[in-house]
Amino acid sequence: MNPTLTADAPASASPIAAFPNAAPRHGIFAALWLPARADGQLEREALAAHLGFLRRHGVHGILALGSTGEFPQFDLEERKRVLECVAELAHPLPVITNVSDIRPRAVAELGRFARQLGLPAIAIMPPGFFPSRQDDLLAHFLHAADAAQLPTFLYNFPELTGTRIDLSTVQAFSERGPMAGIKQSGREFAYHRDLVALGTQRNFVVFSGADTRLPEVFGLGAAGCIGGLVNIAPDLMVHLFNVCRLGRTGDIAPAFERLREIGDIIDRLTFPLNVAAGMEARGLNPGSPKAVVSESSRHLYREIVQELGSRFRQWGMT
Repeated sequence: MNPTLTADAPASASPIAAFPNAAPRHGIFAALWLPARADGQLEREALAAHLGFLRRHGVHGILALGSTGEFPQFDLEERKRVLECVAELAHPLPVITNVSDIRPRAVAELGRFARQLGLPAIAIMPPGFFPSRQDDLLAHFLHAADAAQLPTFLYNFPELTGTRIDLSTVQAFSERGPMAGIKQSGREFAYHRDLVALGTQRNFVVFSGADTRLPEVFGLGAAGCIGGLVNIAPDLMVHLFNVCRLGRTGDIAPAFERLREIGDIIDRLTFPLNVAAGMEARGLNPGSPKAVVSESSRHLYREIVQELGSRFRQWGMT
């Protein structure tokens, strides 16, 4: 029976050991883009095709309903239907469920639903919009883990949530909750070093969102990447993981340079619409925009699809 977790629960050397489902410990995970129809509903056929593309190129798993998946665009019931669909279509890949929300009830309900689907882990971000003290972040994370009763990844992306998860909060959660790891995203690349060092002490892993800096990420000891660019170039990223993290023989320079070039091209457009442009350039169907998009952004989107599509043809990646 899994323990109940509260902000006042005693520290444990390895709270994750109480959970029977193994949480992912390494690999290249797609921060999954979710193709939608013009009415905002999930486009199942496009999603199935995309997940097939990711599997063929050797990705190790999926983060569902993350920032790349534009989870705030879906209400709670839609998120549950999306998660059920992703779990079905991604099988046998492990699916980490992002349960983040400003509403504690929604966090709890989505976490319980992930457990009902038999998924191995959840991820949780700071609640966003309102500022949060670090003690309140810890209580929020423990609430999510208690409801889901699943191994938990913290998800640090302060540029989106407005709140950084400080190292003291990461350590406190690793002592009181079922911490599987942390996803580190955003501009603070040097933070990987502190997180990896703490993870080595506390037996949790660090996944990076720094798609275009994988050799550096693995050099610091990160276990893997959960990134938006995986939707576009999983083959390049899996190759870098195999060589840089697993020590297999291979030249990393071409894949590294191509990833950086892809990043430079798509980053002329804002995240996450830029991921859709990159996917379309690769010949995938990203569906319709979920947000209102200006004509100038649509024009830039078309320019990126054309320019990057030309690169993919040049590289033999079509």
